[in-house]
Formats: sequence, C-alpha cells, structure tokens
Amino acid sequence: MAQTTANAIADYIIKFCHKHGDLITNLHLQKLVYYGQAWYLALYDKPLFDEEFQAWISGPVQPELYDRFKKFKWNPISEHPEKVELPKHVEEHILEVLDVYGRYIYYYLERMTHEEYPWRKVRRGMPMDEHSEVVMSKKSMQKYYKYLLEDEDEESVFTPKVRSGSLETAKV
Repeated sequence: MAQTTANAIADYIIKFCHKHGDLITNLHLQKLVYYGQAWYLALYDKPLFDEEFQAWISGPVQPELYDRFKKFKWNPISEHPEKVELPKHVEEHILEVLDVYGRYIYYYLERMTHEEYPWRKVRRGMPMDEHSEVVMSKKSMQKYYKYLLEDEDEESVFTPKVRSGSLETAKV
C-alpha cells in the first residue's frame, strides 16, 4: 500500500518552496514529484503513491497533478496548501529529493529525465515532439533507480549518485 498521494507530495513541496522563498512551476513540480516516487521505489521497494506518470514531451508527468496546476501555465504556482502531514520517513525522503534535485531549474530536470531509461523506454521510436499518454511503469522506474543505487562507479551529469541508502548530488 502506498504511503501517501501525489497531491500530498506536491502540497509538501509547494509549501516548502514558499516557506523558503523559492518559486516553483508546474513543470518543475512534476519533476520533483517524479524523482520522489522513483527513488522511493528504488530505496523501499514500494510506491510512495499510487498515481501513475505518463511519458509526455516534457518528461514524466502525473496527469491529475498537471491538471490541478495547469491554470498557472509557465508562471509560479501561487496556491498555498494547508499544512501537509506526511509520515516522518516520507518527509525526510522528500527533503532529500529537494536537496539533490531542487537546485536545478525545470529545464535541466527535463533534460535529465529525457536521458533516463524509464522515459526513453516508453518513448522509443517516437518523435521527441509527439504527444504521448503512455504510462511509465513503476517496475521500470524501480529497476532503473535501483540499478543506480548499485552502480556507484559510473559517473554522469545525468546520474545522481546514491550511497548508503541515501541520495547524493551528481558530480557536474
């Protein structure tokens, strides 16, 4: 059973960004929520939330979350979520994801996801600018990020390193 929902994770991230004076757009939020799910699958062998991601042109997108914030278009999300209650280990996980990925602009995160197997697998043979609603499987995400956990020798700008069961920033 999943620990929470994509909306609760999004609310937590938005609240965190607002509290720290950071702006966050729908596209940026999508990538942070995606990495939260992907690494949770790899680290804990279960989903953080049940909702699925689709392989859109801009990278992984959780459609219901996108619909919720599409009114902001390219502008920062100005919605102020109520207090979000997450289990302590989930909160710590999301804070670590924010520490590793939150420093990057959405375009860089989009490029990262375009280089990663789960998105590339689903979009194989598809033109980069073709719309897709194909679901990215949790199993594929789990397998890929678990591989990254185990492959500590490979260095890449697009590969965050994970050591001792936690995320570590990629060497750029």
